[in-house]
Amino acid sequence: MELLKYIILGLLQGLTEPLPVSSSGHIFILKAIFNSVLLDDINLEIFLNFASFIAILIIFRKDIITIVKGTINYIKTNGKKSKDEFNYLKMIIIGTIPVGVVGLFLKNPMENILSKNIFLIGFGFIITGLSLLLVINSNGKKEDKDITVMDAIVIGLFQAIAIVPGISRSGLTLVAALLRGLDKKSAIKYTFMLYFPVSVASMLLGIKDFSSTNFQLSMIFYYIIGMVSAGIFTYVSYNWLTRIVEKGKLWRFSIYLFAIALFTIMFFI
Repeated sequence: MELLKYIILGLLQGLTEPLPVSSSGHIFILKAIFNSVLLDDINLEIFLNFASFIAILIIFRKDIITIVKGTINYIKTNGKKSKDEFNYLKMIIIGTIPVGVVGLFLKNPMENILSKNIFLIGFGFIITGLSLLLVINSNGKKEDKDITVMDAIVIGLFQAIAIVPGISRSGLTLVAALLRGLDKKSAIKYTFMLYFPVSVASMLLGIKDFSSTNFQLSMIFYYIIGMVSAGIFTYVSYNWLTRIVEKGKLWRFSIYLFAIALFTIMFFI
């Protein structure tokens, strides 16, 4: 049973991280319902988030290598080659700034408020669900090289809104990218390229918390099992999301979000 708990938590992390359903919102709800010591284990949270990070890193490894190599090449040749890759990295940096600024000042106060008023997370689910309905007929044509500074700022601002648990980071970022006219493939890629800086920053903050806890070596086996589960299901759910977006069926997640929003509001109010 103990082993099963870690597998299930890994599954939950893996499924909700890429999908537009808010992983943080689900964790808040589980903690409130079960009041489990396991769910308050910051070490486990760090391990599971790291597993999702590695899974998405594997998926985008070729793109990341291309961007890094292109940027180095651009610098070496004084801008004569690989301008598209350099500009794309620039758009990632610009798109990350809003969530960095907002997260720095509002993340902890927001989480403190929501931890005492869990029902408010239900409204976050509703916001995410409604936003997904905005891109039912999305048919953008912009590719990676066509992303502008304004696109990056708008998409970055949408991502910043998602520091609120219940509002999905991947969901709002993807919606913003589609609304700005990116084609489906480019929108997914940019959404997850913006995920990496945010994830790295969260993990660095998590390492600080990790160092202040009493880590028990006897728990490492369970953490590894949770990591494997999280990594596998992150990979699976990302591929599922990709197929759904390409088919223009992103709105289907709204049904689930409205249902869990209703449950959250009614159960916790």
